[in-house]
Amino acid sequence: MEKSIPITLLTGYLGSGKTTLLNHILNNQEGYKIAVIVNDIGEVNIDAELIEKGGVVSGKDDSLVSLQNGCICCTLNTDLLEQLQDIIETKKFDYIIIEASGICEPIPIAQTITALEDAYVEYKMPKLCYLDSIVSVVDAKRLSDEFNNGGDLLNDKIDEEDIENLVIQQIEFCDTIILNKVDEVSKEELSSVKDVVKALQPNADIIETNYSKVALKDILETHKFNFDKTATSSGWYAELDKVTEEREIDEDHDHHCHHHDENHECCGHCGHNHDEEHECHCHEEEHECHCGHHHEEGHDHTEEYGINTFVYYRREPMDRKKFYEYIGKPWPKKIIRAKGVTYFKDDKDMSFMFEQAGSLKDISEAGPWLATESKDFIDEVLEQNPDIKKEWDPFYGDRMVKIVFIGKGINEEEIAQELDRI
Repeated sequence: MEKSIPITLLTGYLGSGKTTLLNHILNNQEGYKIAVIVNDIGEVNIDAELIEKGGVVSGKDDSLVSLQNGCICCTLNTDLLEQLQDIIETKKFDYIIIEASGICEPIPIAQTITALEDAYVEYKMPKLCYLDSIVSVVDAKRLSDEFNNGGDLLNDKIDEEDIENLVIQQIEFCDTIILNKVDEVSKEELSSVKDVVKALQPNADIIETNYSKVALKDILETHKFNFDKTATSSGWYAELDKVTEEREIDEDHDHHCHHHDENHECCGHCGHNHDEEHECHCHEEEHECHCGHHHEEGHDHTEEYGINTFVYYRREPMDRKKFYEYIGKPWPKKIIRAKGVTYFKDDKDMSFMFEQAGSLKDISEAGPWLATESKDFIDEVLEQNPDIKKEWDPFYGDRMVKIVFIGKGINEEEIAQELDRI
């Protein structure tokens, strides 16, 4: 009998440290053969590129399956099921990790995986995979800087489309929280952030860390995930349950509210009360899915939360001094995340990886460009990698400046003009 493959879902807001955590896991596999599914937003799948550049996944290695563009809870649901089944059928892997986009809600992804588990049971097939845990990476520095030490997440005037609502959902629906970048905040700020996180999700294990360095035993094969338990473990649900029970006692009811009875609320999330004769259509096209938002065909979470992406792409090198000055000055808060590669006039052979998340910015060497290698080696690599070949320039080779900006109402023209002057 084949072993059931555990799946860990990594979720968390843009720039929180999910890809760093993924690389940490892959570099310390402890014997696991891990397949990775990456879902990233934007015209360029930067996270997939980062994993490849880090040497974790190279060339055409099929352990990296990249899903990009669209809302994974609706438009990519079928693709995700197919990818999971394809990975299982290879019989090469004993673990699957899904890294969700920074603006993805975890509930619909969990529903997709559990639906596959249920299908195995329904058709009396061996259960070939299961959702082992949902790990939410929370950026302590960002919550401190941009969300008032997390206090803004407890505001009762948050709208459905606000970024705060997305961050809340990512914290609420998980069983493990990686509280990352804790050394970047003061003890008082960290205490406040932890209080908010615990208020939103009192039952998850909280692991404080820097650079997403955690013990693998705390996030792999933990057997922590249970859909009903996770769906009802958030702080607001517990309070709602408490209020409901108090009200029932006051009204002298002789029963308590059982939120998961067959005739009650579907999964606790679609918000509809269903009796036996009423069918929940939460996943039909143009209807409301469990993430709580109305999606039409082709819907994108980037539109829903007012987030837009812009890719700055040039072939010419930058002036190092001017670039460092540019990233050294404060950026407008509307720029949520920036990530990409660049190179400089004084060293055209070396590529650099640039990352920004909130007030934190970092640039580091990413290795020499392929164009610095011998012609025979280049020809061989281009033959084996059509994506690299497609972007190959007769003069620049693979040298380029490609930076993805993700933000809320960012001015693309203004960013391009500033970078063009560098």
